[in-house]
Amino acid sequence: MSSLRPPQSLTSRLGVDTGEAVLRYELLEEQAVSLGRAGRKMEAALAVLRDLEQGGEGRAEALKAAADAVWAFLVQREVLGLRDRAAVVAQYAIPREVLNRLGVK
Repeated sequence: MSSLRPPQSLTSRLGVDTGEAVLRYELLEEQAVSLGRAGRKMEAALAVLRDLEQGGEGRAEALKAAADAVWAFLVQREVLGLRDRAAVVAQYAIPREVLNRLGVK
């Protein structure tokens, strides 16, 4: 019976011999889950905004919700060291009106 073990390069880097690797793994896992949750929330808010026509009823609330969700996602990314906003703006096609509310240039 063989056991599964991580590659040696990961063993030394993660400190498997201590409990540090387990903690670090769980922290990274939680960060990824949290970023994914924020991303889905942002995508949903942007979809609602896109579905409402310009000046339509509820658009102001949808714009605020989208700006809040985008801001939360960008902050979450920056906390993780991911600072390339331009890639996010392009990938998710974040409208200029949302970025204006954030003060992004």
